[in-house]
Amino acid sequence: MSDTPRKRSLETGRRYPGSTLFGLLCGTATVLCVTALVGLLATVVAEGAPWLSTTLLTSFSSRKPELAGILGSLMGSLWLISITTLICVPIGVGAAIYLEEYAANSWWKRLVQLNIANLAGVPSIVYGILGLGLFVRTLGLGRSVLAGALTLALVVLPIVILAAQEALRAVPPSIRQASYALGATRWQTVWRQVLPAALPGVMTGVILAIARALGEAAPLVAVGAATYVAFVPYSVHDEFSALPLQIFDWASRPQEEFHGLASAAILVLLVVLVMLNAGAVYVRLKYGRRIKW
Repeated sequence: MSDTPRKRSLETGRRYPGSTLFGLLCGTATVLCVTALVGLLATVVAEGAPWLSTTLLTSFSSRKPELAGILGSLMGSLWLISITTLICVPIGVGAAIYLEEYAANSWWKRLVQLNIANLAGVPSIVYGILGLGLFVRTLGLGRSVLAGALTLALVVLPIVILAAQEALRAVPPSIRQASYALGATRWQTVWRQVLPAALPGVMTGVILAIARALGEAAPLVAVGAATYVAFVPYSVHDEFSALPLQIFDWASRPQEEFHGLASAAILVLLVVLVMLNAGAVYVRLKYGRRIKW
């Protein structure tokens, strides 16, 4: 019995040699991508490790490499992702709940769904130009933390909506039917049954979207974020910088010392991204065990 599937797969491979070739091509592409990634990481670690120090984390940017740090840009990135999360999570999850649980299956819903899917694939620089025209100039927010956070919220909002929709679709219909059978309203069913069951998927999508926002540089350049900031922003109306912009500025300089600083800043950014991804995995494992369908 155990050899039957293996014999069938061998017969299928002989019958369709193209499938074997396709598998080899996919395996080769995977190996090449992983090799390139490992090579890049090794290069960044080799160049940036000597520059990792407390000075890097506690000092502002400077023309002298030995005195330069990422404190201003690091705090600016933390400001950005915090405000972006507060803006896009309620709106994105609320939109997903409405589209999945309340909106009727009509041409209007299909049109909205198509536009959301298209917006998720729009280059981020387009959102940066939109943020420049809408938030910086029309609303008069200037080159502030709030303008940058609103622009990043536009970038990741379609991703949050799609991730939340997929998580809501994964909830079995039997949970909704059992709740309705006990006399619960639609809102009670969504709030107390469906949303808790979809919480691991929703939070995972949100954290991954915020991780993308943390690494975006093009929209911030478009809205006029500074590359040199010698202070920590204390309000949403202050000017700001971000780690991707600081990395770009140092990498574009001719001095080799600044290239090492850029690699060290990349390592710090990677650590923050790994922490966010680890948080997504932890949330899925923790809340996934509590929910048994």
